[in-house]
This record gives sequence, structure tokens and C-alpha cells, in this order.
Amino acid sequence: MPANTIEIVPLSRDEQNVLRFLKVSYGIYRDDPYWVAPLLMDLKKVFTDKNPLFKHAEMALWVATRNGQDVGRIAGILDQTHNRTQKNSAVFFGFFECVDDREVSRRLFQEVMNWARKKGMKRVLGPMNPTTNDECGLLVEGFDSMPAFMMTYNPRYYVDLVVAEGFRKAKDLLAFHMDVAQCPLERLARIAEKTRRRHPELTFTPIRRATLTRDLAKVKEVYNAAWQENWGFVPMTDDEIDFMAGRLKPLLLEGLIWVAETPAEPVGFMLAMPDYNLALQPLRGRLFTPKLLGFLPCLLGWKYPSRCRVITLGVKEKYRNRGLEAVMLTEGFKTGFKVGFKDAEASWVLEDNVRMCRLLEVFGGKMYKTYRLYEREV
Repeated sequence: MPANTIEIVPLSRDEQNVLRFLKVSYGIYRDDPYWVAPLLMDLKKVFTDKNPLFKHAEMALWVATRNGQDVGRIAGILDQTHNRTQKNSAVFFGFFECVDDREVSRRLFQEVMNWARKKGMKRVLGPMNPTTNDECGLLVEGFDSMPAFMMTYNPRYYVDLVVAEGFRKAKDLLAFHMDVAQCPLERLARIAEKTRRRHPELTFTPIRRATLTRDLAKVKEVYNAAWQENWGFVPMTDDEIDFMAGRLKPLLLEGLIWVAETPAEPVGFMLAMPDYNLALQPLRGRLFTPKLLGFLPCLLGWKYPSRCRVITLGVKEKYRNRGLEAVMLTEGFKTGFKVGFKDAEASWVLEDNVRMCRLLEVFGGKMYKTYRLYEREV
């Protein structure tokens, strides 16, 4: 075989091939101080048929080898629900990892393009890992710090590899940093109290682990209603909500998850979580390691990382501009003070969601990372 020979290998979604696919990243990030390896035992679940995504989607996997060594990977995802909801004809690319070699990345993207053509699709959009309801976006600004929990991370050169294949910006996703000590909590508490007085019909209830199963129906109703007009939104099915809740339940911190309700319906929802990446990084993706002792106190609720992430915050359209978001954020910050959070990240926020960007700025938020979704015609 000639030197520097690149070969593209299609993989099935069986356990052995998925593990090979996922391990590509370890070679890419071997010396990167900011990368946090995902927990392999959790991430592998995304690729199994137990993931209800595969009731309406299909996925193809490829790895690139050079001189017998895996040096890149990519997935193609065809989500029928996305195409139907967005009136689109698209394939996603996702889980992209690659050495700094334009020929390797070109070969990987060619596989996705060819697959999209065979499926009769007209557009490729990504990165989605594997959908907009999961981790997505390519980091394009903010390479000087660790990613927050369930946010993507990549080397700076990935931007050049993607753009070189003819991709252009589709949408930017923003992350805001907040210094908890500098958050104007007294002012926000006054805003929250004013909202409660003006709207006595509203109740704000924390979701607890013991009530999570019962409350999931409320979460699904708010999520699918509050975000339905957002760019790229795809509603989640009951099974998908259950699947995600099952993955996150062991990590939930009571006091960071809130539902706002009227006597007739749930109208708002906030989900925040401790930033477990700070504790997970030493594990290198494996729970069964002596370094687990450093993560166990977080898992058992004895202590928490110093940072949290506000993952989801939304209100049904007819209840917006009444201060509901401020109430839920204020309650979350109260919990944050109690457990000792020093920083918070709110992510991701669509670049054109001006109302949410301004609200986060009221809380002292400063935009510090940008993630980009790219698109190109097939």
C-alpha cells in the first residue's frame, strides 16, 4: 500500500464498531488541555436502537484511516421529523473529528455528500450530534477554556476544514458566561416578586427526582410549544423525552429545574445542571478508573462543581414578557448560591433571539463562546 494512503471505512452501529468510531477522538485531543472526553458508556446509548431517534431517523458512520491508523470520523443523519417539520430536504453531518489534513476531511465529507444524494436530499447541515435537541454546532470563538457540560468542543482548525468543503454559515449559537458573585440578585428578586404579585395565578414549582416521571408530560408540552417557532426546532416525542431524562436523572440537582404553571396548563420551563465537565475531565471518558473517586462526591450529591449550565429556558408565547423567565432564573441562582457555584453558563442561545440575549445581560451575562452551524447544497 502506498505511503500516506487514506481509506474510508463504513461502520455499522454495533457495539464494537461504535466504540471504534468514538475512540477516534482520543487521538485528536491527546494533548489538548480543554477537551473533556464524553462518558463512553453513556454516549454509546445514542447509537443503539434503544434511542427512539431511530424510529424516525437513520444514521451512517464512517472512519478515515491513514496508513492503517484511524485519523477521522463522520456520521450522516437523515431525520425525517426534521425534514417534515422544517419543510426541508436535508441530511445532517455529525460527530465529526479529524486530524489537520484537508485530504482526510474532504474524503469524509464526500461520503456524507454521496450518501445524501443517494437518499434524494438536497442539502447538508451540521454539525448535529445527532440533532438540534442534542449537542450541536462547531466552536468558532472561545477556544481558551473548557466546554460546559453537554456542549461541543473542537480544535480551531476544524473551521478551516469545514469551510474548505464549501460550507457556509447557517446560524450561530451563543454561550453566555455569568459571574455568580456579580449577579444583581437583589434587583432580580425584586423583579421576580413583582411578577408574582402581578400574576398570582402563576405557580413556580421545582421538579424533583421523585416527581420527574410525573412532570415529564409538563416538560414536553412546554418544550414543544415554547420553541416551535425557533430556527431548526424539531419537537421531541414522549419516548425521546423519556430517553433523555433517563440519561440525565442521576445528575439532576433539585432547585435548578423549574416549571411555571397556571391552573390550566404548564407555561414555562427551566433546566440547569451543575457543570460536571469540571469533574469528568480526569476520567477520560471511563467511569471504571481510580480517578472515579474524584467524581463520586458529585454523583452522590455530597459536593458540586463550581460552575453550572443553564441548558433550557422557555415560556409559551402568550405568557412571554411577564417576567416568568426572571423568576425561574432567580430561583435557580438562589440554589446556586447555596451550593457554592461561582460561575454559570447559559447556552446555547440563537444569535437572533434578542429578547433572551438581553435578559441574560440583565443577569450579568457576557457572550464568550460562539458555535456555528454550517450548510451547503449537495
